[in-house]
Amino acid sequence: MGQARGRRKSFVGWIVSDRMDRTRVVMVERLEKHPLYGKYVRRRVKFMAHDENNDCKKGDKVVIVETRPISRHKRWRIKEILERAR
Repeated sequence: MGQARGRRKSFVGWIVSDRMDRTRVVMVERLEKHPLYGKYVRRRVKFMAHDENNDCKKGDKVVIVETRPISRHKRWRIKEILERAR
């Protein structure tokens, strides 16, 4: 009947901004091995994610998942809060 949807990307990151209404800026960090020197380098990227109920605060650890475009910059939504900021 209906076709199965593809797997959605998901990342774990930290909320770095909660100033906008129902939008949070999430920083995702990953370690990547340098191709020549072999040292591990931190790579960071920020995503704008939709937070329907304004639950998340700055410093929270969250899971974000890929979704349809919600606005000009938002293509992610917050799935769950893993850890609250202290």
